[in-house]
Amino acid sequence: MRLRGFEIVSSWQERDIHLPQRKTAASAGYDIEAAEDVTVKAGGTVLAATGLKAYMQAGEVLTLNIRSSMAVKHQLLLSNSVGIVDADYYNNPDNEGHIMVALTNLGQEDFQIHKGDRIAQGIFLSYLTVDADMAGVGAKRQGGFGSTGTGD
Repeated sequence: MRLRGFEIVSSWQERDIHLPQRKTAASAGYDIEAAEDVTVKAGGTVLAATGLKAYMQAGEVLTLNIRSSMAVKHQLLLSNSVGIVDADYYNNPDNEGHIMVALTNLGQEDFQIHKGDRIAQGIFLSYLTVDADMAGVGAKRQGGFGSTGTGD
């Protein structure tokens, strides 16, 4: 039985996408690469494609975190501080669960990201819910990126 991991989005299969890996035995994060070249303009924000999707169990989440070198050396940060990929984002009908990394450039110069550059770290975590939590009873995700709670 598969518990959690990464797959390549079907439309990106022939684009030499690398599955994320941890670099050391004590690393919490899986390094996530950019799937294509992208420029983050000074003061601007972009969605960087990864060509990846992630599967996990109910009660788990994948967090996306900026690599410290991207923040310190290049003044880049995740636009939403920490990205959250829910278990039901996997294989959603809008975009198959394609993970996009929202990056903002706080620097004074444009920054070029090249295909294969490590831009984020993914960390799988378990989470807790409150007593009598009824969220999701009978509900199913209806969209892709940024769709949780839309349509209310």
